[in-house]
Amino acid sequence: MTPPAPSAGARALALEAHASPVRREWLAFLRRLARRRTALFGLCVVAVVFVLAVGAPWVTAWDPTEQDIGSRLRAPGAADEAGRVHLLGTDHLGRDLLARIIFGARPALMVGFAAVAISGLLGLVLGLVSGYFGGRVDDVFMRLADIQLAFPFILLAIAVIGVLGPSLPVIIVVIGVSSWVVYARVVRSEVLSIREREFVQAAHALGLRDGRILVRHVLPNTLTPWLVVATLDMARVIVIESALSFLGLGVQPPTPTWGGMLADGRVYISTAWWLATFPGLAILVTVLGINLFGDGLRDTLDPRLKV
Repeated sequence: MTPPAPSAGARALALEAHASPVRREWLAFLRRLARRRTALFGLCVVAVVFVLAVGAPWVTAWDPTEQDIGSRLRAPGAADEAGRVHLLGTDHLGRDLLARIIFGARPALMVGFAAVAISGLLGLVLGLVSGYFGGRVDDVFMRLADIQLAFPFILLAIAVIGVLGPSLPVIIVVIGVSSWVVYARVVRSEVLSIREREFVQAAHALGLRDGRILVRHVLPNTLTPWLVVATLDMARVIVIESALSFLGLGVQPPTPTWGGMLADGRVYISTAWWLATFPGLAILVTVLGINLFGDGLRDTLDPRLKV
């Protein structure tokens, strides 16, 4: 005799019972994260920078590329002929500095997210394969990692950008392809430990294929350290993008970049201090916020630090 099908209420209760452990785990994670004030401060800084970058056309009424030679090198708080106030002053071409800083967050965050996505995914795949299979596969990938670490990044960036030309896609690809080593080594070290665990051995005994074991059992246990590394690496990528723009190898004018504004302001450092000070502070605050959030995320996700 066929058993009666469960009612809609019974199915809803079953789904709720299944989802409640996941919900409780997320609530516990958020409570632990909320206890770390520095992590919350970093998260707020990153959120503010992201919102300003996305809503830049609505946040400021100034055009970041509009030149007004008659208003060049105005000090912070000065007003133009129309009575509009430049809160952070103007640069050597009369462009509003606050608008340029807000719009300059766009390429910085775009390079940060895109380059970390490329390098993170590449390092995750290579680390999984290298740590799980070992042997010659591991030797080949780790020797490639050693070669990558031995080659100076700035020389690689100068060579590639010199051939292909400076542009946003080229910078993203150069930084992304050259930053996979850290992810691969972190994931590999985790996989070397996970593959010896009982649940992986049980999956082998049940005859599961290697691909399914990697995706279903090994990969979820490596995402926590990978996520922490990706968060902290974004700050490094933003600094690299600013350095390349400072050297003239980043996004080209008239697109505003923090590194490019630093390069323009160094000439006027003794007469117009705000040209280099405020873009430098923008880099400092953004990188500090990402690092604080990354440190807090690492401590929160560490099972040995249940505070």
